[in-house]
Amino acid sequence: MHNQSSAYTALITGASSGIGLALTRKLLGEGWDVAVLIRSDFPADDQLLQESRKRGQLRIYKADVSSFTSLRQGLEQIKSQEASIDVLFNNAGGSFDKLMYSPQGRELHYEVQTVAPYIITMEMVEQLKRGRLKRVVHTSSNAFDFLKSFDAATLARPASFKKLTGPYATTKLAMSLWTQAAAAAMEQEHGIVMRSVDPGPNNTLRKGTGSGLPFYVRPLMKFFFPPPTRGASLLYDGAMGDAPAGSLLAKGKIKALPFATQAQAVLSQMEQIYNQEYQSATPIDPPAPQQQLVIPS
Repeated sequence: MHNQSSAYTALITGASSGIGLALTRKLLGEGWDVAVLIRSDFPADDQLLQESRKRGQLRIYKADVSSFTSLRQGLEQIKSQEASIDVLFNNAGGSFDKLMYSPQGRELHYEVQTVAPYIITMEMVEQLKRGRLKRVVHTSSNAFDFLKSFDAATLARPASFKKLTGPYATTKLAMSLWTQAAAAAMEQEHGIVMRSVDPGPNNTLRKGTGSGLPFYVRPLMKFFFPPPTRGASLLYDGAMGDAPAGSLLAKGKIKALPFATQAQAVLSQMEQIYNQEYQSATPIDPPAPQQQLVIPS
């Protein structure tokens, strides 16, 4: 069981590239312990990550957050190994180039960017309660600024698809909406403060990967967007600041959410999926400590 040191501990999802990787490196450089939940491996030639892993400062757990079977296995490993978490950064996400569906049958953006953060947060409540900071930060987006309509009832099975301003944008908004709706109860019952943070535009392009970005966005991202360290700093500031629970922060300031009247509807969806589907599934036995997954040396 980890977390016996005086350092803060963060759990970061989606940490193997982009903003999540930059945030991982930032926290390690500042002396934090960092646990990560990732699907893909870290860069093998990153000396900071390799050295941090060898001394136990970086701890790696593997899961595909779109699959409840995989996610449950990863979260059970974390619960068996991490005594406490100070800040949970729900950062896993992606912009896909077509309609795709999760193993549970829901649209993939929705599963990864709306449903999974709720499940991970609820499953980590006990670890967060034992932490000193007790913060949760969800990575949001400004893509939903372009939405002209929003219907919570269509999130799981959208009738149409647009790159960036379609399911990607609506599911990022949905995540911020349920965060707003659930924040007061989470703070009152558990002392945990949840916020969502827009990390702004960042150059997160990777060679050899597909993209759900419109064609005109890619050159803008490549030549004009700041590096992911910018977004990582905004997530960090969002965690360490004093904004009210439930806030969406953009450029360090509180931003009003559009379609806020549907926040409770989105939260009800999350509660139903978590209580009736995720929790009702047959539990698995916690893995033995030696089964923790790490980067190959």
